[in-house]
Amino acid sequence: MILIEKLSRVSSEPGVYLMKDAADNIIYVGKARNLKKRLTSYFGISGQFDGKTVALIKQVSDFETIITGTEKEALILESNLIKHHRPRYNVILKDDKRYPSLRLDTKQPYPNLSIVRKTENNGALYFGPFSSAQAVRETLRIINKTFKLRKCKSQTFKNRVRPCLNYQMGLCLAPCCLDVDKSQYNEIVKEVIAFLKGKTPELIRKIKADMTAAAEARDYEAAAVLRDKMYALGKTIEKQISVTTDFKDRDVIGLAKSNEFSIITILFVRGGFILGSRHFRFKETMSTDAEMLGSFIKQYYETSNFVPKEIIVPILPEDSTLISDWLKSIKGTKVNILQPQRGEKALLLKMADQNAENELKEMIISIESDTDLLFRLSKVLQMDKIPRQIECLDNSNISGTEAVAGIVVFKDGKPDKRFYRKYKIKSVVKQNDYAYMAEVLKRRYKKAENSEHFPDLLMVDGGKGQLNIAVSVTKSLGLEDKFEVIGIAKKDEKKGETQDKIYKPGRTNPLNFGREGELLLFLQRVRDEAHRFAISFHRKRRAKKSMASILDTIPGVGKKRKVMLLKHFGSIKKIRAATLDEISAVPGINRTVAQAVQKALKT
Repeated sequence: MILIEKLSRVSSEPGVYLMKDAADNIIYVGKARNLKKRLTSYFGISGQFDGKTVALIKQVSDFETIITGTEKEALILESNLIKHHRPRYNVILKDDKRYPSLRLDTKQPYPNLSIVRKTENNGALYFGPFSSAQAVRETLRIINKTFKLRKCKSQTFKNRVRPCLNYQMGLCLAPCCLDVDKSQYNEIVKEVIAFLKGKTPELIRKIKADMTAAAEARDYEAAAVLRDKMYALGKTIEKQISVTTDFKDRDVIGLAKSNEFSIITILFVRGGFILGSRHFRFKETMSTDAEMLGSFIKQYYETSNFVPKEIIVPILPEDSTLISDWLKSIKGTKVNILQPQRGEKALLLKMADQNAENELKEMIISIESDTDLLFRLSKVLQMDKIPRQIECLDNSNISGTEAVAGIVVFKDGKPDKRFYRKYKIKSVVKQNDYAYMAEVLKRRYKKAENSEHFPDLLMVDGGKGQLNIAVSVTKSLGLEDKFEVIGIAKKDEKKGETQDKIYKPGRTNPLNFGREGELLLFLQRVRDEAHRFAISFHRKRRAKKSMASILDTIPGVGKKRKVMLLKHFGSIKKIRAATLDEISAVPGINRTVAQAVQKALKT
């Protein structure tokens, strides 16, 4: 009733609305050409929404509105508020920094490609993001094999004194050491850019023309090189799917939904060929399909490295004209958002929708499989609830030096690295695995304020001793009723044991998994991930200490010179193997200091 009364005072101007729950948290942000009309559609006539959306709307206890001068201002304000508040029921894309891209800095005299996971507004060209590290490495492998672009890193390039093996194999022109014509090198750069932009057919036609010209000039060696390049590029085209005859660049967006999840899929069409695809998952949203697509397009292309001239969608966003104008301000040229009904483009849209449907089905099957596994695990462990969040602790040290611990978190059967934690042991001087575990468990759970910060199941790596320590700590913190604790111990082959053992408090013998061996394998996987995480942290700590202890003892090597040496060579081993001239070539290292470094590392 309060919301209905508040609706009568809402303006009919364009603006942004913020919906709040009973705890005054912002759970949804939207924009509207007419605020009064839009909010009335939510709270006045709920029958127009599906059951899920109606249930979400019932969680709204209050709302606020912000009037803007124009629809475009509302569009920008909505985007900023979503990024700032990250409301639960909005379409929110995860940060693209975890997806690899290829970077090409054309401002350098001899540019090269590098794999990066974060794009910056620094004038460099970025291609991607690619769907996986494997995909970007395969693309880079093809480029390195086909084009004579330098392969070495910039720091190595500046300090190299002789050509590397790539030059001897005919894969690089060696601009690091030889006088390479920059115009010749820039032609290679242009070819690489064309290849990464999907202009391979055009590039093949150009190379074929150059090959013919070289043959007519009787430069048969150059013609043979161009022929091989043309054939290599032709093989890459054979692996791609041709889908249009107009050879235009476009993105095709597909949408699939279930009661709980939504999948948005993008097919990347470049020069008429499908170069790849990406899937985006959303669990809960209060948006209509048109609002969801509009919000997705705004967030995706705001940070994308490339905006095509055409975006094909299954449903036109309600502000498609406004979004097109906004995309034009990013790209510099007109961007069309289309909903085709027939022809090649409609077939492309059908393909994108089918890919989204397939991804949704696979995701649901995977979730159901994980849920079933966790349900069965709760039965074997005799738990009152399904262990949706599992944490596992493991220590790592060598004779008590650089002792560390790591906690990994599995949510709904999958590792969630956002919540992994690293611990440096602070209070234990001598080697004592039990004391390490006690310290870390106290630090981890002492600060937890409510049940949302606790796992459903804690697993410690070790047998009864480690398990008893964990139980003792949880009791001392008053947490014995908050979550279950188990211990996992490796099998003792000398005693004829054939599998690892799971111990529960108050039970002498390990649990018998019987035919549920899959559950034991899952717990082993969680344990192995904790072991890997802890060892990785320990190795980094030990390597850092090792590097610091050696270089810090050398006269004339301060913090800056130490950083320069390690950055240039990569390790103490490589510095030790370097010649006096190679060490002296590092910026900031004169010959006297180089001699001191060489002497210290070889004694």
